[in-house]
Amino acid sequence: MWLAGALAWLALTSTASIDSGLAAGIPAGPCARPANLGTSRTLAVDAAATPRVGLKSFPETLPLADHEVVLTFDDGPWPATTSRVLAALGRECVRATFFLIGRNAAAHPELVRRIAAEGHTIGTHSWSHPSLKRIKPDAAVEEINHGISAVEKALHGAPATASPVRFFRFPGFESTPATLELLQSRGIVVLGADLWASDWNRMTPKQELKLITDRLDAAGKGIILFHDTKAQTAAMLPAFLRYLRDHGYHVVHIKPAEPAAAGGR
Repeated sequence: MWLAGALAWLALTSTASIDSGLAAGIPAGPCARPANLGTSRTLAVDAAATPRVGLKSFPETLPLADHEVVLTFDDGPWPATTSRVLAALGRECVRATFFLIGRNAAAHPELVRRIAAEGHTIGTHSWSHPSLKRIKPDAAVEEINHGISAVEKALHGAPATASPVRFFRFPGFESTPATLELLQSRGIVVLGADLWASDWNRMTPKQELKLITDRLDAAGKGIILFHDTKAQTAAMLPAFLRYLRDHGYHVVHIKPAEPAAAGGR
């Protein structure tokens, strides 16, 4: 019954009206309204213990309980749509993880800083989104390095500052043993996904909502992949967050574990 109502709501509401009142977003901080979905807990991910996770690519995933989800977004930042995604997340006091393309971060540093300021975790997604499996090894390493440097520069004004980026997602999930080993040696967690909205395919917001809720209900939990560059996803997201709230799902916010202090007792 709920999903039928949500689909009808999406069908009757234009993209512009979906985002009405949301464009400015909500400042990061505790939810003032108990009715909001909120973020149930924060999970620190230790690169040494779990260097790579996500059942679509790897044999293990994050230690999530039933009805726990991690929300992730790829390919941004993109002003026309990322700002709408941030507004929807902010309205429900939900924290997510954004895997940014380096050249987009370099073009829109103010949006990178907004993502961080609103409490979300930032990862990288290469410099220009090629398949790192299908280019020369040296070029793959440069794509990784350039992407990380661009995101860190957008965040801090210079690369490799006090808060280095510690999450990476491969474009198209196409890794190689050498690139996996490189990232692990640097203490960078490779995050895959457990399920995705397939929003790289053209569909309506209501079609995407039904697809991802069906997949989530079948899986029961997991790391979910969206793209904050897709208008259909930005339009669908408010209804999806309400679906999570109304069906007993809980959002887990991931962050890199703090490195152990040298010489600790």
